This record gives sequence, structure tokens and C-alpha cells, in this order.
Amino acid sequence: MAELNGLADDRALLGRTSTAERVSDILRSRIAEGFFPPGARLSEDSIGAALGVSRNTLREAFRLLTHERLLVHQLNRGVFVRVLTVEDVEDIYRTRSLVECAVVRGLGEPPYAVDGLAGAVAAGRRAAREGDWKELGTANIHFHRELVALAGSARTDELMRSVFAELRLAFHLVDDPRRLHEPYLARNGQILQALQDGDREEAESLLGVYLDDSLRRVVEVYGRRVAEDAP
Repeated sequence: MAELNGLADDRALLGRTSTAERVSDILRSRIAEGFFPPGARLSEDSIGAALGVSRNTLREAFRLLTHERLLVHQLNRGVFVRVLTVEDVEDIYRTRSLVECAVVRGLGEPPYAVDGLAGAVAAGRRAAREGDWKELGTANIHFHRELVALAGSARTDELMRSVFAELRLAFHLVDDPRRLHEPYLARNGQILQALQDGDREEAESLLGVYLDDSLRRVVEVYGRRVAEDAP
């Protein structure tokens, strides 16, 4: 399979510190990129051979990703990439609103370190010009990860890394990524401008409306797709 050929290229990333945590990092990235889409079964033999790791190491990596709600173990069937419910998506957005808005609200005095945000906005605009809507979605997630990073908290970064990875599972099932992502590119720019101006209250207000609107849109689109795929 093509994704397994690509996975073999990641073997070099393991180096001499081949651990379950490092394997889980690789698999998490591959899941986020859509190489292993929602509902896909993960073969222990194929993935273990591609990465050159033991069965025990791989099983521990699977356990870590199951704890992060990216994978699910089905008795007598194996390990699968999780398919989110609409309720999962709603809960993800509740978490996003609680954390992201609190990060902006808790910023100190300006100026703020927004270079990462600016880079994500620029990447999103470039992806839109090129018509690469999947990459636009990636740039959008990167924007919000950079926003969370303004808190300077490793714990918050780790929490939201998992939340954003879960959100990507929903995005992979959306048929029209352009309609899903393009409207929020301009909004990212508005939030960036507010922070560049030192107006964190305006940035928080924009972000709150943004997340509410995004939730409604994602639930509408994702809910329809889940209903279509239901037996």
C-alpha cells in the first residue's frame, strides 16, 4: 500500500531512541495527514515491518493513541482509526472555545509574539491561491496551534495537540474542504491584525464568534456525511 511505503521512509526518524512515544508521534502525524483515514484498520505486521519496530512497541503506541481517542480497538477485529460522532465534534469545539479564548484573554501587555500566527496566515493564503484546500485546512489548524502556543504552556500545547488531531479526523470525511475552510482564512487575518494592534479583547471577541460559526458549519457538513454513511 502506498501509505505503508511512505511510512517506511519514517523509519529514519526513530534513530537510536525507538520508543512507543516516538512511534505514536509518527502515526499521529500520518493520521492527521489522512494517510490512515477514519475507519481504516491498522495492521500490526505491516506497520511494524515498515517502521522496523517490535510488536510490543507498536502495541504500546496503539495504546497511547487509543487513549488520545485517535484509535479504537475492536474485539477480535483489530485496531482502527476512530470515526467521530457528531457529539464528539461538538465536545471538541467546547474544549477549543474554553482553551483558545482563555489563552487570548490571559495574554499580558502587548506587543505579542505573533510571527507564528502570521506565518500560518501566509501559508493559508498561499494554499488558497494554489487551490490546495487540504493544505488550507492544515494551515488553519497550524494557526490555532500557534494561537494556543501564545500561552507558553507545554501542558496546554499537549492537550490541544490531541484535540486538533481529533478534529482532523472529522475534516477527512468532508467532501468539500474548500467550503469548509476558505471562509475562515479572512477571519484568521482579522484575529492576527487585532493581536498585532495589541487589542486582545477584540481578538477574543472575533475568536469566539469564529468558533461558534465554525462549529455550526462543521456539524452541519459532518452530520450529513455521517448520516449518508450510516448503514
